[in-house]
Amino acid sequence: MKSAPRKSVPAKSTAAAAKLAKAPHFVRIIGGEWKRTRLAVADKAGLRPTPDRVRETLFNWLASLAGAVGGELPGWRCVDAFAGTGALGLEAASRGAESVLLCEQDAALVAQLQILKTKLSAETVRVERGNGVTALERTPAGSLHVVFLDPPFDNVALYAPALSAAVRALRPGGVIYLEAARQWDEQELASLGLVVYRHLKAGAVHAHLLQRAADAAA
Repeated sequence: MKSAPRKSVPAKSTAAAAKLAKAPHFVRIIGGEWKRTRLAVADKAGLRPTPDRVRETLFNWLASLAGAVGGELPGWRCVDAFAGTGALGLEAASRGAESVLLCEQDAALVAQLQILKTKLSAETVRVERGNGVTALERTPAGSLHVVFLDPPFDNVALYAPALSAAVRALRPGGVIYLEAARQWDEQELASLGLVVYRHLKAGAVHAHLLQRAADAAA
């Protein structure tokens, strides 16, 4: 199947990215090669980077699954489907992931992600402007170790199709990170073929690490 052509980033978006780089708010990459690198956070509706505490816990969970020391994810293939600042996908790349796709619709954020990719010489990272669900649907089935799903909390219609597309893309033993404003219950996850492996609540954020039900039963 041919991939849909990527949308180009207009020049005005590059200017917006330069402005964004001077934003007063930042998050930081927590571990790996680019530890302490700052990622600018724009003042945009719906842009809500995963809190440091949650990301640290999440990547401890993932490293445990990878069976690697030092929080590394060697050889992992990842998609950050609603990338925003890129905090989740870039954290994975910093920790040795083999392939990371950052997918984002906002043109200024895409331009900023491209700047970061160049600054970090992040050869394992690919930045794409587009719909995260569509990107997952184009991903070869059974190919991903982890899918990061952190869509805008107010766009609840995105969650079910994103989860469904992510399940199809997971390799055996793969996991989905889901961030939401509420805890998803067992019944609605079971209808998608998923179970909760880990869950935590930090402030208004519910962080779920999900497995395919077939993997959990094995």
